[in-house]
Amino acid sequence: MNLGITRRVLPAFHERLRDELTFPLSWGRSATRDFPAWRAEARAAVGESLLQPLTPGPEPFGPVTLDERPAGTYTARTVEFALSRYGRTRGSLLMPRGSGPFPAVLVLHDHGGEFGIGREKVVRPRSDPERLAPAEAWADRYYDGRFIGDELAARGYAVLAVDTLGWGDRGPLVHEDQQALAANLLQLGTSLAGLAAHEDIRAAAFLASLPEVDERRVGALGFSMGAYRAWQLSALSDGVRAAAAVCWMTGLKELTAPGGNALRGQSAYFMLHPGLHRRLDIPDVASLAAPKPALFHAGGRDHLFTAAGVESAYAALRAVWESQGAGDRLTTRVWPDTGHTFTSAMQAEVYAWLDVRLAGRGAADMTRGRGAPPGGAPPPPPPAAGGGGRAGVRA
Repeated sequence: MNLGITRRVLPAFHERLRDELTFPLSWGRSATRDFPAWRAEARAAVGESLLQPLTPGPEPFGPVTLDERPAGTYTARTVEFALSRYGRTRGSLLMPRGSGPFPAVLVLHDHGGEFGIGREKVVRPRSDPERLAPAEAWADRYYDGRFIGDELAARGYAVLAVDTLGWGDRGPLVHEDQQALAANLLQLGTSLAGLAAHEDIRAAAFLASLPEVDERRVGALGFSMGAYRAWQLSALSDGVRAAAAVCWMTGLKELTAPGGNALRGQSAYFMLHPGLHRRLDIPDVASLAAPKPALFHAGGRDHLFTAAGVESAYAALRAVWESQGAGDRLTTRVWPDTGHTFTSAMQAEVYAWLDVRLAGRGAADMTRGRGAPPGGAPPPPPPAAGGGGRAGVRA
């Protein structure tokens, strides 16, 4: 009997461990059949694994504008605010010109093993020209040369991007030190993934608090690790009304199959909540966002996620949305000839989807094209609670 280690540092008995994962708290298996009650129960279970609060917290944001520059039809600001009870951070805030209130998107940056830039991967750096060249190279590599935050701002959205711990102004982290950072946070009673999730909840609440923003029309968008963060945020925060996730969705068992990228460790710590998968699979957590609008795109040639894992996760998601009579609010698509990238064609579909689901623009409005400000939103759900209240960004 082999009780040791097999390839990719899996234990030799990894299959038996996977067989024990039955995800008893998933919507399809839970004894709780009232959906709101199930969601509250499952969300509380996620909260236990986060080792961080699921709410934004009462701490005031205390925002200050550090830099402000015109950028075509919008204004680019560097803002500083209290990202958590532990300290302040800087963010890139793009605000359309006009009186508002505007729909808004929290744009969440990817991982990619590149820590020198974070928010600059999705918003063009203007106040730090030294980061422009690496940011443009990153945009060329993964985003067809576009800064998706700027693209959204040109369409009339308020946009916020903030560095995750270890990136940009909050780093830079060295790739091989991710494990040490995660271990040290666990020693201190919290987790790297849980801290990142809580900070995303706070960032979304800060964006919703701005006087120029319509707090009833705040969404999230991300690619790769940013996609994981986007659907997770929608699952955990009632204040996020819609989320678009590109190139991050699968089932846990497919993610941990021999040869999988996640088994290399390191980057997995930003998406690893202790004990969570004893009760919920990955798409089960994402399903906590139902019946809110959600979009998931995947690349058919994405080497990080198997086709089987993507399709099984999509089926699980669809079962939940359809059980709530909201199948039309869930969009899933696999781009067969696309790898791990967020192409301009994919972006066009995501922006059109956001225009309808978040900004409330109809097909006729969308024909006006890029740069046309979004119109009125559909009747909004009740506003989310907490987060320090609505605040300006002037000192």
